[in-house]
Amino acid sequence: MDYSNPFTIAARQLFDGTSMRGPSLITVSKGLIESVGQGDASSPATIALPADAILAPGLIDIQINGGGGVLLNDEPTEEGVRRIVEAHRRTGTTGCLPTLITDRTEVMERLAAVALASVQIPGVLGFHLEGPALNKARKGIHLESEIRSPSRRDLAAMHSISKCGRSLVTLAPECVPESLIDNFTHAGVRVAAGHSDATAIQITQAADRGLTGITHLFNAMSQLTAREPGVVGAALDDERLFAGIICDGIHVDPASLRVAMRCKGRDRLMLITDAMPLIGTDQQHFLLQGRRITLQGDRLTGPGGTLAGAHLTMMKAVRNAVTLLGLSIADALTMASRTPATFLGLETVLGAIAPGYRADLVAFHSNFEVIDTWVAGTSLAGPNIID
Repeated sequence: MDYSNPFTIAARQLFDGTSMRGPSLITVSKGLIESVGQGDASSPATIALPADAILAPGLIDIQINGGGGVLLNDEPTEEGVRRIVEAHRRTGTTGCLPTLITDRTEVMERLAAVALASVQIPGVLGFHLEGPALNKARKGIHLESEIRSPSRRDLAAMHSISKCGRSLVTLAPECVPESLIDNFTHAGVRVAAGHSDATAIQITQAADRGLTGITHLFNAMSQLTAREPGVVGAALDDERLFAGIICDGIHVDPASLRVAMRCKGRDRLMLITDAMPLIGTDQQHFLLQGRRITLQGDRLTGPGGTLAGAHLTMMKAVRNAVTLLGLSIADALTMASRTPATFLGLETVLGAIAPGYRADLVAFHSNFEVIDTWVAGTSLAGPNIID
């Protein structure tokens, strides 16, 4: 089938970005969804999905450190970005923010040099800079020696990267001048709090200045206590804030996941992976800035047992949201598609299957096994998926 010409996907189950629907025909033309409805599925230009398949908006991950054997910090190149994105696309992710964690200025400058070209790679929506302006008391696996207030060179590289696509900067609000948040938000960059020991008041003040997100809720941040709500309490309380969460049953206890869901709802809580380079490989370990990271089961740990990112895909996160939180598939898919699209300001382009939206789609079996993905109407698997 020539995917440059209009084609139709016939699905017995469709999640349109809001609710589940029955048998539907989705017509795609020039990379966009032309129509959604019922009709004749016998056309030669129709892809008939298997009977148990669900068609949904493509999954969007705002925090991917690596995949396909590549860590972005080690290979901040076009080819490195491409390999990461391709590894995650095979598991249902059609849009992502490749993430650079705290590192030397030179590493940020290398990414800055290729960011404009890399954002043209199908599936790259922008970049996520997690650091270097973090709180050392909540460093997690980030190298303490590289955590710092950004220098002029750092800021130049960060702005060069973040102006490409819809990018995100994670910082600790209590460790930077207020003007830095102003600087980023006025430039159209999204800012999230993470690796932070901030008080709830400090988070509220940062939100007043334009901070809109919380990076991997519950992990590497001040917790909710009786007299100081911390980052967690502020995140759960402030309706303005979106929060990413690692739904792997390792980073956050299922009970805490359910509390977060009740407080934030599917329109503010986003599934993320925080994935490391072992996704898409059979490898059991890798080096992170000179430290050996080991995979045991689905747990990645560094020296001393510190969690080092996650061995998670977005489709597994969707499955876990259903099995661990008891959510409907519709709620879980919303948290993996429409909500991150809204957070990035792309809600009129991505996160729904409706006329005029970009044809970023994922088809998967009822056991959450991915059948195929489309980015701007281009299939990964090709016509051989027809049942």
